[in-house]
Amino acid sequence: MTLTIILILSFLVALNFVLLKFSCNKSSKKVESKEPETMITEKSEPTLVTNQLPVNPLAPTGS
Repeated sequence: MTLTIILILSFLVALNFVLLKFSCNKSSKKVESKEPETMITEKSEPTLVTNQLPVNPLAPTGS
């Protein structure tokens, strides 16, 4: 009985490692371009980020 449990568990562990080997995300090597990419941005006014509460707070739900 214990031998069958050990055999089943070892088979499941081995199967898990085989599936893990084939499911790894392998990233391909990027081919570097000779020309660097440039971004053209429009000149606009900077955005002001504040940590203030909103003007109209949410209404209470009563729950």
